[in-house]
Amino acid sequence: MADYLMGIDYGTGGAKVCIINPEGEVLGFVFEEYPFIHEKPGWSEHDPLLYWQIACRLIAEAIAQAHINPRNIRGIAVSSALPSMVMVDKDHNPIHRAYNLMDRRATKEVEWLKGTIGEDRIFKSSGNRMEDHPTIVNLLWEKNNRPDSFKRIHKALTIDGFITLKLTGKAVLNYSAACFYGVAYNIRQRQFDEKLLQEIGIPLDLMPDLFECTEIVGEVTREAAAETGLVSGIPVAAGQVDCNAGYLGAGAIEEGDFQSNLGSVGNFGVIHKNTDFIFSPVGYVMINFAYTVDSKNTYITVPSTTTGGQSIRYLRDNFSQMEVEMERALGVSSYDLLNLQAEKIPPGSEGLIILPFLMGERTPIWDVYARGVIFGLSLNHTKGHIVRAMMEAVAYALYDSFRLIKEAGLKINYPLVLNEGGAVSKLWRKIIADVFDVPLVLVKRRTGAPFGDAILAGVATGVFKDFAVAKQWAEYIEPMEPSQENHQRYMQYFDLYKRLYENVKDDFRALARLRDKS
Repeated sequence: MADYLMGIDYGTGGAKVCIINPEGEVLGFVFEEYPFIHEKPGWSEHDPLLYWQIACRLIAEAIAQAHINPRNIRGIAVSSALPSMVMVDKDHNPIHRAYNLMDRRATKEVEWLKGTIGEDRIFKSSGNRMEDHPTIVNLLWEKNNRPDSFKRIHKALTIDGFITLKLTGKAVLNYSAACFYGVAYNIRQRQFDEKLLQEIGIPLDLMPDLFECTEIVGEVTREAAAETGLVSGIPVAAGQVDCNAGYLGAGAIEEGDFQSNLGSVGNFGVIHKNTDFIFSPVGYVMINFAYTVDSKNTYITVPSTTTGGQSIRYLRDNFSQMEVEMERALGVSSYDLLNLQAEKIPPGSEGLIILPFLMGERTPIWDVYARGVIFGLSLNHTKGHIVRAMMEAVAYALYDSFRLIKEAGLKINYPLVLNEGGAVSKLWRKIIADVFDVPLVLVKRRTGAPFGDAILAGVATGVFKDFAVAKQWAEYIEPMEPSQENHQRYMQYFDLYKRLYENVKDDFRALARLRDKS
């Protein structure tokens, strides 16, 4: 009897399910996008009922595609993009829509916490800032703005926690995801500070039970089996953050390993065990959390730009009707068609610079009010210029953090491994290599986060002795070396990019005040 393993991932813009065998062969892989809901400025939500409906569809499709008996699935693990929040009542039904990581509504709560509790106290415990609007900040918004429904909240879960709840009936939280609850979560002690929660006014019992990523937290229930096509009794692991899952699936298991995802959110991560770095001035402007491999003692620092791949999806969805129609009619990827236009444009996009802050920005500037800016637009610029300038903008946003980490001396193992989402674009990879001035490779097997989840399920259930298989199975292709000429040119544009932000950052706040009055 074969021991099959299933991984389930919920990214910012879509869900994936993957089934592998013990040799790491992908037998089934399916994907489905879900819509964003931007009802008010600064809000970014999903319909949580869709999460489970999509899970049921994708699980059944993956099993059919893999041609396996679900009785032979040995384990399951789930990941999701964070911070996210799904509030459920005692019957496990969602309360309101789900928050996704682009939601920035709780600005008043962030300011209240800074003034009442203090940034230093919160950072010294959580190792992270509040501007990312972690779960506890958003719970405070719910308490202040929807007090009646706040009283109905039984548990505040991540997206992966919600799916694990639907699979097992257990409300759980893994160490990597717990850091995204922030504020009162102690990253070193791996527990919530009950005294601090009391000061804030958030009950401890809203928090799920905490587990290492590799712990088995429950089994698939009869009800879940009936809805998904699984069988009851399959062990389910505690899970992981989706970028961890993506990095793991591409072989990142050692200190210094360095990978980047260009999913809806753009990020890169460096694995380490250096808590001094987390609490350093550079660590202060990054995102820090537990890594899946030895999640009690290993961390990952992940700089992140809020709209990475999502920025190109935005251009496709709103300004590329012709390319979308050609995809529908001819089966040619609309993204490939946009790439073809951008490839014709030289580095620097002939004087076009974009600030890619379509939903505020995370590292290192942490500006919830920041918005997109197109600077230098001229009649000679085409859609191809705008697409390339947006790719360059995402590279600048990530490089802004990379240069700080490099200067701080954190160990980095080169080359940079690119993985998932926009990494399929050779042009975008070349832009990143030149902006960062580092060699890079593309991981050949880009099944991404759900593949990493399946590996986690294998370690959690004992199918794999440890995570070494992730490194063994990782194959890297299409190496690129940076162009010094392009790097120098990009650095001139990067300097202007930075000055541009400094010149308009106060105006973003003024714009927000005007917007809120209308």
